[in-house]
Amino acid sequence: MAKDHGAQIKDDALYDELRKQGASKEKAARIANAKANGPLAHRGDRLEERTKAELLKEARDIGIAGRSTMDKAALAKAIRGHR
Repeated sequence: MAKDHGAQIKDDALYDELRKQGASKEKAARIANAKANGPLAHRGDRLEERTKAELLKEARDIGIAGRSTMDKAALAKAIRGHR
C-alpha cells in the first residue's frame, strides 16, 4: 500500500513509483497530480508534426536530460519513451 503523502499528492502510488525510479519530489508530485486529474492530453500524437522548438519545450517540461543536443527525431523518441 502506498504511503499517504497528504492532500497535496493526488496519486500516492504513482508518486512512490516515480520516486523509486529516481524522479525528484517536485517532478513526481507534478506527474502524479496531473495524471490524477485525468489523462495527460497532448496537442497530438503526431510528434513529427510539431516544430523542434515545441518538442524542446515539452522535453524541458517533462525533464528529459540531454535534450539540447538532440535532433527533432531524437526528441520525439525521448518524449514517446517518457509517456
